[in-house]
Amino acid sequence: MDLIALGFATLFDPSVILMLILGVAAGMVVGSIPGINDNIAFAVFIPFSFAMPPEQALALMVGVYCAAAAGGAIPAIMIKVPGTASALLTAVDGNAMARRGEAGKALSIAMTSSVIGGIASSLILLVFAPALATVALRFGYVENFALAILGMSSVVGLLSGNVIKGIASGLIGLLAATVGFSLTTGFPRFTYDNVNLIEGIPFVPLLVGLFGIAAMFELLADIWQERKAGRSVSALPTIGSMRLPRDLVRRLLPVWAGSATIGNLIGMLPGAGMLMAIFLAYDQASRRFHRCFAGKPGETDWGEGAPEGIAAPESANNAVTASSMVPLLSLGIPGNSTSALFIGALAIHGMVPGPLLFTQHGDIAWMIIVAFLIANLVMWPIAFLVIKSVSRSIFAIPKEAMVGVIALLCMLGAYADGANIFNIWVALVAGAVAYAMRLANIPLGPAILGLILGPQMESSLSNSLSMSRGDWLVFIDPVNHPISAAMIALSLLLWLLPVLGHWRRSRRAGLSQEAALPAPPRP
Repeated sequence: MDLIALGFATLFDPSVILMLILGVAAGMVVGSIPGINDNIAFAVFIPFSFAMPPEQALALMVGVYCAAAAGGAIPAIMIKVPGTASALLTAVDGNAMARRGEAGKALSIAMTSSVIGGIASSLILLVFAPALATVALRFGYVENFALAILGMSSVVGLLSGNVIKGIASGLIGLLAATVGFSLTTGFPRFTYDNVNLIEGIPFVPLLVGLFGIAAMFELLADIWQERKAGRSVSALPTIGSMRLPRDLVRRLLPVWAGSATIGNLIGMLPGAGMLMAIFLAYDQASRRFHRCFAGKPGETDWGEGAPEGIAAPESANNAVTASSMVPLLSLGIPGNSTSALFIGALAIHGMVPGPLLFTQHGDIAWMIIVAFLIANLVMWPIAFLVIKSVSRSIFAIPKEAMVGVIALLCMLGAYADGANIFNIWVALVAGAVAYAMRLANIPLGPAILGLILGPQMESSLSNSLSMSRGDWLVFIDPVNHPISAAMIALSLLLWLLPVLGHWRRSRRAGLSQEAALPAPPRP
């Protein structure tokens, strides 16, 4: 308790707490700009910390890290263009809710979910950091491959329509992930002698195209249909009331708890990343929605404005932020790419993450931990101020002009990732492909998940088989790799559950039909 009190004392210096609040506000604004992902937002503010004392600099970084992921939900809900990659699933149900006049409710769900997920992970970091770090050490190549398989298995919850099309979408994503230089063979694959593809398809421009450019095409289609029907072009959705009814809060409590748990568990695993957490949380929320609410009067379909579809990814992505610092601060192992940038921020001020950080710079280490908790508490009122200011400026633009604004923001976001014109072409092609998939009723989520997990699956599989000398049974070895065996078993269960559910429904329907038949006449 003395160490925690030391962290609070260091943080509540007026200059330090001011930098934390500025970091939260800046992260919220930057995160709401399409194409500026968490890594870019964090990297942009590192140079500002050079001349600051370490307490102020690291407080600023914590504020930016926490708020950038939450800020991405604002454009995702209002114009279906995720501000950051972590908001890509929020765009689905969030924009659908905004289109039917409930943008304020959708934004309130998103921000409340982010704050709850962030507070939960901050408390976990505060209390259990050293103990949880030992769990992260048990993850090697075998466990990482099993984790990727579990992540891909979560795609089952996204296949509410055509299962064949959903599986094909996932395979397309995995195939696209193979583009680039192969670490296994040492040769480039599917690059067609284009040097821009040596490191693979640029990920940020790809996401900008899949969501931003595709949203622009959808907006153009809406304008064309309205003019074709002789109607005046409707305005973009307004914010409206942001009050959450008590019954909705009670309904979302299990989703917040489950998604925050998933975000904490995934966040502390090295290399797992935020996107895997939001897909797993989204899958579990989908299962609960179909089990408890689907088909009831007044309920929308999943993907058409279900509040769980906003609460789950937003709670999970902010739960990852603090939990990703568990292995970094305790062991010096970054949980994801953004937390890896924290190593650079610490190194600038002469500190090395790991056990020595708590002995040599205990005040700074515990200040960082408590800063995550305070940043999430501060984020809630700041988020609503940003939302109100954004609604009065950007979203007051007419729909026709918004097409140009979206195009400009997407082009700038794609170009900013490496200052390369090729990235703009990637975004345009990806947007056209995503819009064509939408017209063909092919789900986009499985393809994105394949793109994210493909490189991890390939490298982990190759290294695992090299270590086991080609023995595939290493992944289900309950003695030497019990975590891997458990995750493979859970993945198999995720695929079997829909089959069993379909069989039970068919059996019940058959029994109901038999009961409805008239009884045969007595002889």
